[in-house]
Amino acid sequence: MKIEIYKPDKQEIERKQILSWPIWEKEISRFDWHYDSVEECYLLEGKVVVETPDGKKVEFGKGDFVTFPKGLSCIWDIMEAVKKHYNFK
Repeated sequence: MKIEIYKPDKQEIERKQILSWPIWEKEISRFDWHYDSVEECYLLEGKVVVETPDGKKVEFGKGDFVTFPKGLSCIWDIMEAVKKHYNFK
């Protein structure tokens, strides 16, 4: 299962209406998480390292668009407080 990360341009943000999605915020912390469905998110603030069960670490932060696959279990390690728009598919 692969976490996809890229920086969307202004047109894509508008086309997907990302700025109308709900916002989630979380302080510096570390916790286990499981995705029951695909989640897309766009980080407005923060820095995160996600660790997958196979030991891979994926880092992302402000300005990144991230897609988490359905069925993924991982550990979120929030290095800088996060504020993100999110959408479940």
